[in-house]
Amino acid sequence: MSNSNTQFIAMLSESQIYKDYERAFSETTGLPLNLRPIEHWKLAHRGRKHESPFCALMARSNKSCAACLRIQQEISNPTSHETQSAICFAGLCETSVPLRVGENLVGFLQVGEVRFRAPDKGGFGKIAEQLREWGSSVDLTEAEGAWRRTRTISKGQYDQIVRLLEIFAQHLALVANQLLIRQERAEPPAITRARQFIEAHYAEELPLQKVARAVNMSSFYFCKVFRKVTGLTFTDYLSRVRVEKAKKLLLNPNARVSEIAFDSGFASITNFNRTFKHFVGHSPTDYRETLPSAA
Repeated sequence: MSNSNTQFIAMLSESQIYKDYERAFSETTGLPLNLRPIEHWKLAHRGRKHESPFCALMARSNKSCAACLRIQQEISNPTSHETQSAICFAGLCETSVPLRVGENLVGFLQVGEVRFRAPDKGGFGKIAEQLREWGSSVDLTEAEGAWRRTRTISKGQYDQIVRLLEIFAQHLALVANQLLIRQERAEPPAITRARQFIEAHYAEELPLQKVARAVNMSSFYFCKVFRKVTGLTFTDYLSRVRVEKAKKLLLNPNARVSEIAFDSGFASITNFNRTFKHFVGHSPTDYRETLPSAA
């Protein structure tokens, strides 16, 4: 497992926007929500509020736990840009919404442990057969009771819940991008001043030499220190800042893309479109169409 990815997701999980959303989401839907790293070999909702009682019981048995982990792996394809869902042997649905910063996958928003139809009288029979076949040590009477108490919602309602997560993933990606730009770390005062200078002048023509002079450093030394501290080249950092500004301006449906490009500091529409797609994964026009305000 990548320690850096795990640490980044842990940091993102502590952001106020995520904690507020998770609380509101769980209380409103009655479903567990988890933000997890790309590679995660634990049950996503283990011990979380609103965890399915059946899933909690299955976690006690190695055989049934392994089956749940396989489902989790199935819906966590790192090459997919789409939301992925799967239904387990007990008829419970689990869904992962990818969280991306540009074209880079950083984690998943995971929800589920629900069924779409109320259990019928004999519905547990095949599940019990599977558990016996696995040699599970789970008490079948207890398992049936927990299965019947598991949340049931309509497929249409669940689809709308997942859509809410997809919209939230877009907003959370903004926070993730800001963390990549402004990750808390000890940095020289000159680099702090450079960030502030970039923030104040991003819409202007802003060569590296101009920023270096503003913080009283040579261009060569500034370039070297800036990359070491931020993890980004000056050009990539400036592009990220400008793209974030453009994202906010795209929320205004009346603003033309060409105006947004120049207001964000890009010298040409071609450069704006290419840079925006590189970091966001969509063209500015396509990105605007995914925003809730464009619906």
